[in-house]
Amino acid sequence: MTPLIGALPGVRKAIQQVAGTDATVLILGETGTGKELVARSLHAQSPRAREAFVPVNCGALPQSLVVAELFGFEAGAFTGAARRHAGRFEQANGGTLFLDEVGELTADAQVALLRALQERVVQLLGGCKPVPVDVRLIAATNCDLTAGVRERTFRADLFYRLNVFPIQLPALRDRRDDVPALAAHFLQHFAARHNKPANTISAPTLRKLAAYDWPGNARELQNVIERAVIVSEGDELVVDPAWLGAPPVETARTWAEQEKARIVAALRAAGGRVYGPGGAAHRLGLKPTTLYGKMRKHGITRDADWQ
Repeated sequence: MTPLIGALPGVRKAIQQVAGTDATVLILGETGTGKELVARSLHAQSPRAREAFVPVNCGALPQSLVVAELFGFEAGAFTGAARRHAGRFEQANGGTLFLDEVGELTADAQVALLRALQERVVQLLGGCKPVPVDVRLIAATNCDLTAGVRERTFRADLFYRLNVFPIQLPALRDRRDDVPALAAHFLQHFAARHNKPANTISAPTLRKLAAYDWPGNARELQNVIERAVIVSEGDELVVDPAWLGAPPVETARTWAEQEKARIVAALRAAGGRVYGPGGAAHRLGLKPTTLYGKMRKHGITRDADWQ
């Protein structure tokens, strides 16, 4: 178990409780909090550990290809489909399928996923015969799926299927006491990887690291430590304060204000429309579900805030 998980007793206990079962797990947390690490730990401690662990970033899949990628397709199902393609469910058969950013799934993919969970079969595009699959599903999201259910951007029946055993991961800013141990772990790892001499972190540097808000969470800390290892010439790790940006509270506040202003401006320009060509999501280069999540985070309502 990695130090990132080991420093969280509640998360560690939850993993131990559910890893040996086939229950569906929903991992909740901000970007960079280690959701995939938790999923891999669940798989490693499960009876399926010797089988495949197949991770899928749902937000990175083109909307037009989501269903085909997840559930596969037969030869001739569409232009360019020259041969049968096994989807991620079939690839994970016997093992674990990890759906990261599950809140980004299209409506069609949500329906197909619900059927796969209920019936333990998948229907390939262009196919007539359901294909049985034996998969343990772990899902993760940084979105508020309950709000998505209220706004009908996420199916309620699918949410209840996924939310069998939720695990909440705290942001790094809420666990500052863990920063020194995590920094030391990353230092040891990257010093060995890059064959660098740095092996200590001074007390002033640790205080600076612990005081920073880490909007990118443990992933951002990892990147900062790796960069510091690369540039450090001696035994002591050198962290440039400029890498940590402005003071944490001000940085977070200013960034949040700027993002909210961009969203409000896009909604105003789109006349309040989120979907479709010229809609706010299109103007911002975001998926509608992603935009809804950001609107909820900033407390932007659809009826007044852009008037």
